[in-house]
Amino acid sequence: MAHLVEAEGATLERIVDDTYNTWHDGLTRPAYGRLNAALAATPWGRAHLRRLALVEGDEVIASAKLYAFDAVLDGRPIAVAGIGAVFTSPARRGRGVARDLVERMLERAATDGADLALLFSEIGPDYYARLGFGAIVTTDHQLRVIESTRHGAPATMVRGGDDRDLADIVSMGRARVNAPGGIAPYRFHLNRDRDLVHFAIARKRLLAGLGPSGARAVHFFIAEEGASAAAYAVITVRGNEWTIEDAGDRDPSGARVGAILQVLIARDPAERRPSIKAWLPDGFLPPQVTVVDEKVSADVMMIKPLSDRARGIPPLAPANVCYWHGDVF
Repeated sequence: MAHLVEAEGATLERIVDDTYNTWHDGLTRPAYGRLNAALAATPWGRAHLRRLALVEGDEVIASAKLYAFDAVLDGRPIAVAGIGAVFTSPARRGRGVARDLVERMLERAATDGADLALLFSEIGPDYYARLGFGAIVTTDHQLRVIESTRHGAPATMVRGGDDRDLADIVSMGRARVNAPGGIAPYRFHLNRDRDLVHFAIARKRLLAGLGPSGARAVHFFIAEEGASAAAYAVITVRGNEWTIEDAGDRDPSGARVGAILQVLIARDPAERRPSIKAWLPDGFLPPQVTVVDEKVSADVMMIKPLSDRARGIPPLAPANVCYWHGDVF
């Protein structure tokens, strides 16, 4: 009989060993272990991230991460159980072990007060649809930054971001999802407080810092007005590819975010222009940016109601959801 346990000590170390080949993302095994330990030790990770395992005797037969998010659905605060890194021991695959693990995790999460389960499937929607999850289409936008005909940077004060900017970032995010007049533009979004924003940025920085030299970089830039942040962008750079992980602007048009991108490109005017990818919330497109292509994301967002508060909701269309690439788990 398998038992669901919280992974600690030797059990956790075994899980890190087992999952390394699947999710190392270019890190060495020691660096992969340090990444997992560092994220679990962040303020948000200590309170909201657990690793659970199905064990039989001394054998770990399956494991997954369980995240606890605060979110809003149709104007009401809800608790969300995020499920990630579902892994089954190779010797136990094809026997329904992963299904057993996920169902037990959902049962525990519902008992603990979760209203909704959320995950991102790397294997398409079909498997999790059989467990009662519904897919929400997310789109990878390919972007081009419009450059000044003067071939220079705009007159925008841009500097590196740090922890002093987190409160302003939280305020920008709340302004975007809480429109004036009480009519929210998005039916579903996370409540991104200071610790969650810090966690998301730290995850990207750790991946870059623990990886091979030069393989990846993370840009975190602020457009400043007075003594505070007026806009920001977090960008992962791999070779000539940029991924906008997160961005925000006091200006609803996103013009300052567009200016940040123009400044970054103008730093190296002779370099080949980067390929820029992003998830853009509906209604957010800086005037200096155009969409040149789009395709359905390989990471399929999927949800399952767990409580009466979430059951019976109308399906969520892509335009109903505000979710940044940097918050994918």
